[in-house]
Amino acid sequence: MGNDTSINPFVVGKYIDEAHFCDRDKETETLLKHIVNGRNVALISPRRLGKTGLISHLFRQREIRERYHTFLIDIYATSSLAEFVYLFGKNIFDELKPRRKQYLEQFFGVVKSLRVGFRLDAHTGEPVFELGIGAIEAPQTTLDEIFDYLEKADKPCVVAIDEFQQIGTYPEDNMEAMLRTKIQHCARTNFIFAGSKRHLMANMFNSPNKPFYQSVITMGLDPIPLETYAAFATRMFQTGGREVDGGVVERVYRMFDGVTWFVQMMMNELYSLTAPGGRCTEEAIEVAERNVIRSQEIGYAELLANLPQKQKMVLLAIAKEGVAGAITSTPFIRKYNLPSASSVQSAVRPLLKNDLVTCEDRKYRVYDYFLAQWLRQY
Repeated sequence: MGNDTSINPFVVGKYIDEAHFCDRDKETETLLKHIVNGRNVALISPRRLGKTGLISHLFRQREIRERYHTFLIDIYATSSLAEFVYLFGKNIFDELKPRRKQYLEQFFGVVKSLRVGFRLDAHTGEPVFELGIGAIEAPQTTLDEIFDYLEKADKPCVVAIDEFQQIGTYPEDNMEAMLRTKIQHCARTNFIFAGSKRHLMANMFNSPNKPFYQSVITMGLDPIPLETYAAFATRMFQTGGREVDGGVVERVYRMFDGVTWFVQMMMNELYSLTAPGGRCTEEAIEVAERNVIRSQEIGYAELLANLPQKQKMVLLAIAKEGVAGAITSTPFIRKYNLPSASSVQSAVRPLLKNDLVTCEDRKYRVYDYFLAQWLRQY
């Protein structure tokens, strides 16, 4: 990569290339092995630990890139089968668009119900897909056509569905059973089901009474080891003509328990604070954290203002506690002047559902480390 000082090498929230991607060699190798051997995979880990980056990295591997069509669909914001089908179809269109026109013709030749949204721009000649979610009149029919296309494509397909647990919230009956039936009849398409809500994903794939029971290989993700990330961070600073003290990386890593997105965000800011030819020291950490929080402050304030009062009180209490155990206990309620155990229970449920709070081993904490730090000022 040379001495390129024009970009910040600590990429946040997207995958650029292998040079900017830290480790996950074993996970990539394992995932690759499962896919080329025709196995479907459930990839389960907390949000922002790097699931999407790992999938994008897998799709860049030569064995996958040359042999398969790959599609990555994030359904986190979907709430119905129609929205799921729309995103599925649009994602395939977006992936095929840079390729020859014949690929799009093949796609719309099979997925006939979406063809009405396909046209060529009169000025540029570029393919355009103009179809709203509301235009999906028969989502099950369209989904059948999409699966038919996947099986008829000129190469086998790999479909990764991010935040897969979201299908459990759809109003349609038997959504899991319907998808399971379609997937089990796929001979040339493999699936990666990625999810961040571990209890929901585990229930979906490990419960004997669920349609997806024993239909996948389950994988988890742990934080990247400190030693590995420290070597990566040092190298990234050096490629930009900068240096970083080893203590900086370790302290930042431990501040955020090694959760990739938050560590990368801090290292991105620390890099930006370090002049070319300079050295990043621990004195810059507090400034960097303050800068990151300030950049998010308007959003945090709006979020807090829109929360119902009881949810706000519980969120603030958990943030100030750091890691909160018995949140319905008398000592906790008294410490933070909360109304009652029942009100705490009712308030924490939507906080968990909306990913503002996470719970592991009956320990609660605010999911966004930066938000937690901002809340502690109240």
